[in-house]
Amino acid sequence: MPIEDFIREFSPADKSGDESLSARRQAYEALHARRRVADPAGMQVVDERLTGVAVRRFLPVSRAEGSVVFLHGGGWNLGSVNSHHGVTADLAKRLRREVVSVDYRLLPEANYAEALADCRSVVESLVPVAVIGDSAGGRLAIDVAHTSEWKGLLGLIYPVVGTPTLDNLGEDAPLLSRADVLSLWTMTTPHLPDVPADRPPTLAIEALSAERDPLTLPLERAVLAWREAGAAVGYRRAPGMVHGALHGHAELPAMQTAWRDFCQALARRLGSEA
Repeated sequence: MPIEDFIREFSPADKSGDESLSARRQAYEALHARRRVADPAGMQVVDERLTGVAVRRFLPVSRAEGSVVFLHGGGWNLGSVNSHHGVTADLAKRLRREVVSVDYRLLPEANYAEALADCRSVVESLVPVAVIGDSAGGRLAIDVAHTSEWKGLLGLIYPVVGTPTLDNLGEDAPLLSRADVLSLWTMTTPHLPDVPADRPPTLAIEALSAERDPLTLPLERAVLAWREAGAAVGYRRAPGMVHGALHGHAELPAMQTAWRDFCQALARRLGSEA
């Protein structure tokens, strides 16, 4: 699939921004439901509650000991274990480990501190070997690591790092503009933990970005700062890709390669094969 076709498919139908949040959530879930492929052969999927938080467990037939927690993206106000089901199932297959996807509370019905508390509660209960998040979920993963005793392997896919501003974000790109980032950011600011952006959340991090994404520039600055502070940080950038391209990893060659490399790097650190 050419990246421009992906962009057209994922562009919101209502470009005015006047569509209600409920309608945007329905459209977001419907889009991902249409694109969802069959689970890998033998994959067991179980919905349950863990420490009072809804989760979805993905259990490959052959798996190593130690679970992985996944925190979905969606700007903190969209997304679910359903929207990211395909990504999470593929991650479990590649890592050969149980992956537990967290259906944390969304904003604005909850605040950021409550969403973070849901994620931290699951992580502290499971003590996973890795926590992985994309976009808004990547920021939650960073803040879980900063605010809990868990200090395992962190996997970040085009996360929000630091405090985004017009000056430190990269250029506008398809599917995500600087205005989009700043608008969503205003929902989180009253309840964010106070953590310096240049302090590594853990000492073992793998990160993946997209070339055409305003969040890539601050991530790359953070990668350098984290390395200087002593963290072992692996990093790769998918050429020509845009924010959200993770959902097209099976069809977009550049994202397919970057996702494979990202998963293989995680697997090597965890002592399994992707």
